[in-house]
Amino acid sequence: ISCLARCSYLHSIATAYTMALRVEALVATDTAAAEGRRAKDDVWVAAEEGDMSGASAGRPLLFRTMKVKGSILHPYRFLILVRLVAIIAFFAWRVEHRNHDGMWLWATSMVADAWFGFSWLLNQLPKLNPIKRVPDLAALADLHGEAVLPGIDVFVTTVDPVDEPVMYTVNTILSILAADYPVDKYACYLSDDGGSLVHYEAMIQIVHFAALWVPFCRKHCIEPRSPENYFGMKTRPYVGGMAGEFMSDHRRVRREYGEFKVIIDSLSTTIRRRSDAYNKRDDGVHATWMADGTQWAGTWIEQADNHRRGQHAGIVQVMLDHPSCKPQLGSSARTNNPIDLSNVDTRLPMLVYISREKHPGYDNQKKAGAMNVMLRVSALLSNAPFVINFDCDHYINNSQALRAPMCFMLDPRDGQNTAFVQFPQRFDDVDPTDRYSNHNRVFFDGTMLSLNGLQGPTYLGTGTMFRRVALYGMEPPCYRAENIKLVGKAAELGNSTPFLNSIPDGAIQERSITPVLVDEGLSNDIATLMTCTYEDGSSWGRDVGWVYNIATEDVVTGFRIHRQGWRSMYCSMEPAAFRGTAPINLTERLYQVLRWSGGSLEVFFSHSNALIASRRLNPLQRIAYLNMSIYPIATMFILAYSFFPVMWLFSEQSYYIQRPFGTFIMYLVVVIAMMHVIGMFEVKWAGITLQDWWRNEQFYMIAATGVYPTAVLYMALKLIRGKGIYFRLTSKQTEACSDEKFADLYTVRWVPLLIPTVAVLIVNVTAVGAAIGKAATWGFFTDQAWHAVLGMVFNVGTLVLLYPFALGIMGQWGKRPGILLVMLVMAIGTVGLLYVTLQQDGHRMSFLTRPSGDLHIAKIGGISL
Repeated sequence: ISCLARCSYLHSIATAYTMALRVEALVATDTAAAEGRRAKDDVWVAAEEGDMSGASAGRPLLFRTMKVKGSILHPYRFLILVRLVAIIAFFAWRVEHRNHDGMWLWATSMVADAWFGFSWLLNQLPKLNPIKRVPDLAALADLHGEAVLPGIDVFVTTVDPVDEPVMYTVNTILSILAADYPVDKYACYLSDDGGSLVHYEAMIQIVHFAALWVPFCRKHCIEPRSPENYFGMKTRPYVGGMAGEFMSDHRRVRREYGEFKVIIDSLSTTIRRRSDAYNKRDDGVHATWMADGTQWAGTWIEQADNHRRGQHAGIVQVMLDHPSCKPQLGSSARTNNPIDLSNVDTRLPMLVYISREKHPGYDNQKKAGAMNVMLRVSALLSNAPFVINFDCDHYINNSQALRAPMCFMLDPRDGQNTAFVQFPQRFDDVDPTDRYSNHNRVFFDGTMLSLNGLQGPTYLGTGTMFRRVALYGMEPPCYRAENIKLVGKAAELGNSTPFLNSIPDGAIQERSITPVLVDEGLSNDIATLMTCTYEDGSSWGRDVGWVYNIATEDVVTGFRIHRQGWRSMYCSMEPAAFRGTAPINLTERLYQVLRWSGGSLEVFFSHSNALIASRRLNPLQRIAYLNMSIYPIATMFILAYSFFPVMWLFSEQSYYIQRPFGTFIMYLVVVIAMMHVIGMFEVKWAGITLQDWWRNEQFYMIAATGVYPTAVLYMALKLIRGKGIYFRLTSKQTEACSDEKFADLYTVRWVPLLIPTVAVLIVNVTAVGAAIGKAATWGFFTDQAWHAVLGMVFNVGTLVLLYPFALGIMGQWGKRPGILLVMLVMAIGTVGLLYVTLQQDGHRMSFLTRPSGDLHIAKIGGISL
């Protein structure tokens, strides 16, 4: 027995060593690929690696800093300066040539153009020094081996199993459980804010399937580790070391996953049938029943008192206990288990289900409130020094993703002062043309790299790793003279002694996760942290945790951390660290942007206004946050300009914004063209495509004529009424036919939010037709015709920018863009012909209507009057 035990122990060591070699090989492959990309990179060059915090020399650096080549950056900055001078010259010319015939119109346009120039400057100044930082996973492996990597708590949030389909959540959690990180050093928490039994029983099924899926991923180095996305790939290059066993293992796991999906998809039906059967025994009871025959403590199918979505008890259930520190090898292939796992570690990370207490008398604060409860509960169960959060539809696409942010957090230069690491958001299932700019590459690969050269990127709500103490509202080490002390902080953090005692341990960044025994005392402590009343009289939601009462809780939480002096880092890696889903339906996409823009305005009119932040906030970072909070305001002027053609469509009088009109148009063309040339430089250093840039331009115009002005209106109503506006959750569930991959793209859901943009579309189509009609009536070589054609250029530009919107409201007809072109040409031609006809009738009326003494004679339709 002793010999067998000794052999087993040596076998475990050998297996662990083999796994370490695989990890190092994978890191080396990624590093080699990165080196190859850098060798071919004609945009980014290595920056001088300064010691930002004065750390001792000799410790290896864990990330490399890249800057834009001077041959690109210097002309880019020069063009920004030239355009600024051109804008000033343009305004000076306009003031010198006031339009006295239409002074009110001239003054209004001056205010609008001044705001446009101000907004452009706010947007451009933070982009002067884009920086890219590349994590060095090989250096991390050399400096911090598997045994000394710090602990991580992974947070996943979900609310509605319909709007956020359960399969999304399931695949996200499975990808987390299979991540390439020491299994005993991270824990996964699911916050089910709807208290649904469907989510709870899905977690039970996850535990069973993960026992097969996770070892399979480790054995064959599977990428990505979300089963739905992995099995959906057409080609899967094999990088594991057991190719001979791969095909048979693959077939078995795929079959098991198919059965697993059937169970998950049928959970709602299964729970309803089970509950109906139990309720027949107990007359008058309409409860929702668990599989063990007990009533569910959360939300019931037929909601009742204390079992509603907004009123139920708190629930915490540890689905998987914290694993041991030693590898546990699986069994050899058998009849009931044909996959050989004898050389694979089969341990699974800690997994916890949470549904916080809710009461109708309290504002539950949506996602921010759920995140704060998870932050407190995890402090008692695992208390990892680092926290990473995901939306339920964002899965781990690169198994190394949890290691990459550690390169920034543990770096000897400024790691201690880094509060969070933000990853770009990448999306699956977006239509190939990205009609509504869902990929948003201009923002993720342009704006974020710019902020990376300042105090760091803002927090974007998902795919973000935090330092736990930064979320507790603590100052960074560079601004505090000693270790964290809770003197004077207890009242801000709440009255739970166990939670307060956990805070100093959570500040130790080298700390791993220590297993705890969940006894009755700990259960009571956790229940206290989940109650609605716990935060009363504390600073949770303002100076501690995620911030409340603002729709964009992510941006304002990142702002609060930055204004304390913390910095953040932007981490982009290939393959992408995380991927998620985005709404490709026009209405859902507009509702999503409405929530973002409304939340941005709420930030400006709150205590989190960038103008009143402390001096610890970088000046250009302050400008960036100011721009993020007021950008929707400029669109009110864009909307006004879009409706301006109404004034002169069928009028003989020409309403001029500025005289001489031709010079005014030329100034505008030059200033706008320079803006787009600057945009081409940004396309170059951001590494995006022209389609990404063009789609961003188009969707901005779509939002500027409907969504953003609506957000401004909502904010005005909030300021007047003193009451917030409800922004509904973006649905990720399609109502369209599932037989077609992008069917939801062609589904029209008419809502009032579409009306302003439809009106702008109609006005500009009419304006183009009227301009052509005027030119035909007055003669194509007259000054009036020339001015009409010049004005028409901007109307045509507006129509081109609104092209994706026009396709969207066509529904199924939008599959044939040629139909839209024909409809536009016919509409413009009809308006032009109608204008010419009306003008000819008007001239005929003017000719036939002649004064004769006191009698005016007019002929209409052959009748003399």
